[in-house]
Amino acid sequence: MQEFLTLAVRLAEEAASAIRTIRAAGFTVETKSDSTPVTLADRQAEALITAGLRAAMPDIQVVAEEEVAAGRIAAPSGRYWLVDPLDGTREFAAGRDEFAVCVGLIEKGAPVVGAVASPAFHELHFGAVGQGAWRRRGNMDEKIAVRRAPPEGLTVFASRHYRDAPELKDCLAQYRVARLVNIGSALKFLRLAEGAADFYPRLGRTMEWDTAAPQAVLEAAGGTVLTMAGTPLRYGKPGWENPDFFARGLL
Repeated sequence: MQEFLTLAVRLAEEAASAIRTIRAAGFTVETKSDSTPVTLADRQAEALITAGLRAAMPDIQVVAEEEVAAGRIAAPSGRYWLVDPLDGTREFAAGRDEFAVCVGLIEKGAPVVGAVASPAFHELHFGAVGQGAWRRRGNMDEKIAVRRAPPEGLTVFASRHYRDAPELKDCLAQYRVARLVNIGSALKFLRLAEGAADFYPRLGRTMEWDTAAPQAVLEAAGGTVLTMAGTPLRYGKPGWENPDFFARGLL
């Protein structure tokens, strides 16, 4: 997996740099046909990543968010890349820092490699399932791992946009919760992976490119991502849409 991980890391970092440049210069926000926002940063970051993946590994299919939105859709194969060039576009457009670049590799329906860059924080989380996960700050790579939930209760990270959902309140009523934090994008997975949080319940719509890379990082760090039925979150589903899921450390 090292060759795949090295490529994903390089392209995620290059895309993060491009996004920071666009953010500093200013940008406009457009609306796609599904009523979600898109910016120049989404498009340029995706073009950079997809070109890099196809040039380095032309035999591996690439599925990327904006290409799918434009009608470039392929059936999933046994091994393919899933790319979200700017996860958290709503946060990015609103001037918040909670957005990420996600490059993940799927193997037989499971995420096996992931690189997630956080441009505003100059951080990168990356990992390969079975090999470990790391956080890069500057030139320093630090191995990360999930933690066992403390006896005083769970630190829960949940979506900023579903913070008042009754389903979330009903879900959390089943647990001893010490702290609830609402943030956007794939950063929730990353806080679990580095042992800063314990539980992320997602009770709302996500797409496979939103979750592939951060799920790989979390699972490489020792965590799990399960559907409501208790089965691992899998990939290659019709329409690329995920069911509700629970991302967890060691509960």
